[in-house]
Amino acid sequence: MPLRSKLKKASHAAGKIVRGRKGETRTAAELVIITGMSGSGKASALKAFEDLGYYCVDNLPVELIPRFAELALQSGEIPRTALVVDVREGTQLDKLPTILKSVKRTIATRVIYLEASDEALVRRFSETRRPHPLGTGTTVRASLREERQHLRALRKIADFVIDTSKFNVHELRAHLTDRFKTQSGTQQTILVSCVSFGYKHGLPDDADLVFDVRFLPNPHFVPEFRALTGRDPRVAKYIRSFPQTREFINRISELLIYLLPHYIHEGKSYLTISFGCTGGQHRSVMIAEEVNARLRKAGYKVKVVHRDSPK
Repeated sequence: MPLRSKLKKASHAAGKIVRGRKGETRTAAELVIITGMSGSGKASALKAFEDLGYYCVDNLPVELIPRFAELALQSGEIPRTALVVDVREGTQLDKLPTILKSVKRTIATRVIYLEASDEALVRRFSETRRPHPLGTGTTVRASLREERQHLRALRKIADFVIDTSKFNVHELRAHLTDRFKTQSGTQQTILVSCVSFGYKHGLPDDADLVFDVRFLPNPHFVPEFRALTGRDPRVAKYIRSFPQTREFINRISELLIYLLPHYIHEGKSYLTISFGCTGGQHRSVMIAEEVNARLRKAGYKVKVVHRDSPK
């Protein structure tokens, strides 16, 4: 939802007295300010907070922060928010320490300051070929020195100072997720898609993991099953009657349940697992349904897509 719509809804809520039901527990409002050096990973940090369930805004004007905090405090829709504020604000950035002192009286606020060595930052600017926000009239090193001077006051009031010199994007997101997911009371989640398909129609374009189940006995050669799919209980029972089917489902489910926390730790939000048979009607459909049930039982959010059934 666009920020304007969010603020409009929150503004209506701010004019009302919000009462919870007796005994109702509501998430405490929280504001995280992400600031620091250009090239230190603020965009990646904001993405990590977005994955943790925070409503995120990049480069919100400093003057709007008190109003935004007030609306977030009153709104039941966006109780946890994260904002990036940095040197792009220009001279207005000098007002931020005073503004934050006032905001902290009304809403729980934490300031995260990201920095890195000049060597690391110069290398990142060279790799991305993006200009420094302070302009191209001087060298990147000179711009970094000037930026550090602008941000000295913010660094002093930061609750967390994180040196990202030795972090890559994934490591930074994992570090922030580990530190803040418990404090925010939100567990990072991953959306898993179990996709069945037929090899004769081609591989799925978006598959992260592909498993070939053509080694299982094919119900297509059983006349009474030919017109049915793997979702039919009779077909599923037939496929499941073979020991290799049961062993495959057990082993694949155990493997995926082992892997998923590692994908989450890496910062992956979506995972597509594809199961293929010849036509995508029987074996792959049944296996996708079975693995879906196992992963759901393990507590993951899963959806099933049968790409080629019926075809």
